[in-house]
Amino acid sequence: MILKADIPDQYIELLPEGRKQAMSKLRKVILENLPKGFEETIIYGSIGYVVPKSIFPDGYHCNPKLPLPFVNIATQKNFMALYHMGLYADKELMDWFTQKYAEQSKTKPDMGKSCLRFKKAEHIPYELIGELISKMSVEKWISIYKSMLKK
Repeated sequence: MILKADIPDQYIELLPEGRKQAMSKLRKVILENLPKGFEETIIYGSIGYVVPKSIFPDGYHCNPKLPLPFVNIATQKNFMALYHMGLYADKELMDWFTQKYAEQSKTKPDMGKSCLRFKKAEHIPYELIGELISKMSVEKWISIYKSMLKK
């Protein structure tokens, strides 16, 4: 579900009533834990947290006009999603996250390579997501990203 929003507040306002509160809380948790240097924006039709071009002028290799993506949050037809590129790129981070998730939840995470899907707001582990967000600096993300491009 792509919403036509220009700023994150507008994105939240356009959400269906049943998702506004959960997405607002998720956004707040991310902003409270986001390491210095990342920037909040609208990218790919969702709320994104990126490395701004002022820090990484090369931008995203798929479209160098865009800043380097790090995390996105979005609402889809049947779920809310958090896309964390670091989970896909950093096995150690993925292992940490899946272990912590298992300790805190009775179910396995509904995951793709970098996507966490939540069908119900009450299943979103806000505190764990905050901790996840805080674990990767801009410098570390750029370093991992550059090393992935070399492969």
